[in-house]
Amino acid sequence: MSQFVASSPIHRFTDQAKRARPTQPNLTAPAHQTSGRRDLSRLPKAHLHLHFTGAMRPQTLIDLANEQGVRLPSHLLAIDPLKVPADGRGWFRFQRSYDSARHLVRSESAMRRIVREAVEDDAKEGSVRLEMQVDPTSYAPWVGGITPALEIILDEARQAWRDTGVEVGIIVAASRIRHPLDARILARLAAQYAGEGPGKVVGFGLSNDERVGTTSEFGAAFGIARRAGLASLPHGGELLGPESVRNVVTALNPARLGHGVRTTEDPDLLRRLIDEGVAFEVCPTSNVHLGVYQDFSHVPLPVFMKYGATVALGADDPLLFRSRLVHQYARARDTFGLSDQQIADLASQSINASLASSASKNQWHAHIQAWLNTPPYDGHND
Repeated sequence: MSQFVASSPIHRFTDQAKRARPTQPNLTAPAHQTSGRRDLSRLPKAHLHLHFTGAMRPQTLIDLANEQGVRLPSHLLAIDPLKVPADGRGWFRFQRSYDSARHLVRSESAMRRIVREAVEDDAKEGSVRLEMQVDPTSYAPWVGGITPALEIILDEARQAWRDTGVEVGIIVAASRIRHPLDARILARLAAQYAGEGPGKVVGFGLSNDERVGTTSEFGAAFGIARRAGLASLPHGGELLGPESVRNVVTALNPARLGHGVRTTEDPDLLRRLIDEGVAFEVCPTSNVHLGVYQDFSHVPLPVFMKYGATVALGADDPLLFRSRLVHQYARARDTFGLSDQQIADLASQSINASLASSASKNQWHAHIQAWLNTPPYDGHND
């Protein structure tokens, strides 16, 4: 995501405006159970594509605005991008909303709340592993610098893991719209906190509008991170097609590709990445809301499955897309007619693509098999 924008469009609000704010949805409310299907919220899975501010609960956004006495723009209060024609969606609309939300994250307590609630929400959805992406530069002005900002997030991640059982790894991400030298600073910071266990930095990413900047100029930063044992986890292949993917793969040597859906437009490239062991973090609802695809049925998940790619479904930014991880699984199952075995395979792939320990992965795979061994919902059993 892009960096903090000081002129974010939020304003002082009146009591009348405050009362007029629409009720915000609970994105982890239990889903309706369908006879003959197993409960997806009980399926162990890894959530590998979630951005820090975008992980915020809608109600938390309202609470932070109330605390600071600001009025949020209408596009953050009543978001239903699917009612916007596909050619009217896109990056600008999304970025404007993200900047407005991030402008409210101005304290240690707000940062801790976002981490805590994101982990709790993933726990409710059956996630056993969360790898959250953050650029500490965005929050540094409010907590004394990029080092305190990262340490706050790591500390809360450890505490949330102890309380929920969800393992949390942090991905430090540079932004394409900043100078590549800034990325090197972040890579050195990430290297200081590298590790495998919960509450450690596990990877280094590159996010924001992939149409901006020259990918190869970020190669030095990724080299710093790689030498510290951090996985290369850049975005690519969402707003741009296969050529962008080639540039990312050549310059940054990714272990996983954030999104990467446009890779399917070049079968030879797709086969190459699969052979090289690159996994894909596919965020279907995000793709639709950004206008990459007209609707969920056009997301090329079946193509990835056909070619045998390793796929990890992700929610990307639930705050803005009003959809969390379990919804990606539910929509995929319903839209593409996937069996519970196929859904379990996707969950297993997400665990394989995670940066968790082998011991944790083995345990979670056993729990997935246990999920498959339980009888599906019959209209009566819990």
